[in-house]
Amino acid sequence: MRILLISRCTPYPLYFGDRLIVYHLARHLAARGHQLDLLAFGDPAQDHAPFAGYFQHVEVIPETPRGVRSLAARLLLPGQRFPGSDAACWSPPMWKAIRRRCLKERYDVAHLFGGIHVYEFAQAVTPLPALITPYESYTLFLRRVVASSAHIPTWFRLQITREFERFMFTPYRKTVVVADRDRDELLRLNPRLPVEVIANGIDLDYFAQPEGTPAERKPATFLFTGNFEYAPNVEAAVRLATRILPRVRETLPDARLLLVGNKPPPEMCALNGEFVTVTGRVPDIRPYLSEATAFVSALRIGAGIKNKVLEALAMGCPVIATPLSLDGIAARDGHEALIAADDDAIAAAMLRLHADPDLRASLSANGRRLIEAHYSWGEAARRYEQLYMEITG
Repeated sequence: MRILLISRCTPYPLYFGDRLIVYHLARHLAARGHQLDLLAFGDPAQDHAPFAGYFQHVEVIPETPRGVRSLAARLLLPGQRFPGSDAACWSPPMWKAIRRRCLKERYDVAHLFGGIHVYEFAQAVTPLPALITPYESYTLFLRRVVASSAHIPTWFRLQITREFERFMFTPYRKTVVVADRDRDELLRLNPRLPVEVIANGIDLDYFAQPEGTPAERKPATFLFTGNFEYAPNVEAAVRLATRILPRVRETLPDARLLLVGNKPPPEMCALNGEFVTVTGRVPDIRPYLSEATAFVSALRIGAGIKNKVLEALAMGCPVIATPLSLDGIAARDGHEALIAADDDAIAAAMLRLHADPDLRASLSANGRRLIEAHYSWGEAARRYEQLYMEITG
């Protein structure tokens, strides 16, 4: 197949979770003999080398900001919701690039990645059969933010987002999200929407314990990873360090917490001390996942699937997680992970896991098996291939 990919971002660097799916899907589709072109928002000066080999053509276009007035106009004036020309859309350069590619190449299908950033190009790709992957329901994300606080501006954003997600995806033959909760939210907003769930995958060769790795992990060493430009990760990390770890240390005085990931803000860096280590971005996350007693995800806000949890499970790192952290991941309590709903339960699970080597070994083995069975990028590519065949058949 000849496939045109249109993305809200370039597929690199991979420590940003929304880059992963485009990168790995392109890698597997290209290996299966498909020909792909990429049009993406981003910095045109970015080095394309890490991903250019998977595409016949790559074009990166700066994103145009969306003003409040134009958002309001699309809500109030249904005729403006799906522009019919470059002059009417938020990003005329992207529209023109899409039309140039469609006139130059005979594509079989168009696949758009993103929500508000790309939905407006439905008519630009016409008459190609097209599907869109918004990753998650942003309505679900904001609804969870509002439930956790009384932030009035966020409440207004939720109302606007909810109205957009009622109509944004209607022109597309399929809408794909990464977790059941996101599908359910979109169907609640629009029961007639054709929604599919295809979970993110893991590079099983990369995220694997190397041969000869010692079975014993560092004692009393707990880990949380993430991109800390994302506010829900920061909230979870700070709560782990300031509320949960002190409860653990009342029983386990040597307990340590490692917070590893991109761009920790000042409030996180200030946590650095004898029992909390904030590393910033590291070149390789795998040594930390190989050595920690457990990976602890205390997320209370978010949507979509959590790549950090998939990575921990793939590496055989025992996982303790809130139910939200496991959205889209079929982990069972006590079998592939320990599921803990609040701070007290998380602290209790950390103590339980530290004291029980058999449970650690069981969670480690079962977690890896779960990823191998259901969460490979090869499986995700196969599912997308099926969708391409379905909408073009």
